[in-house]
Amino acid sequence: QVQLVESGGGLVQAGGSLRLSCAASLRTFRVVTMGWFRQAPGKQRELVATITSGGSTNYGDSVKGRFTISRDNGKNTLYLQMNLLKPEDTAVYYCWASGNWGQGTQVTVSS
Repeated sequence: QVQLVESGGGLVQAGGSLRLSCAASLRTFRVVTMGWFRQAPGKQRELVATITSGGSTNYGDSVKGRFTISRDNGKNTLYLQMNLLKPEDTAVYYCWASGNWGQGTQVTVSS
């Protein structure tokens, strides 16, 4: 059974930074594409960023230039560095891998 456990969310002022982590109990971690998604109240879940096993990245338009996704295959951990945060980044952030979802971590950006 795959487990994805997110951490690092919290409350931050606009312009600030947060780093999310996702610890994965996934034997095939190093060969799968992983990603971050988010869901704000009343909105659909949307793509934030993905990263392939080879390190190729893809970002949602709203976070390009501000967020950076990375992975540490030795630690089975996925990261999301979020800079220049805006109130509209407020959402529950979910880790995703091989069709599995984490429980989510809340990010709240105050204006």
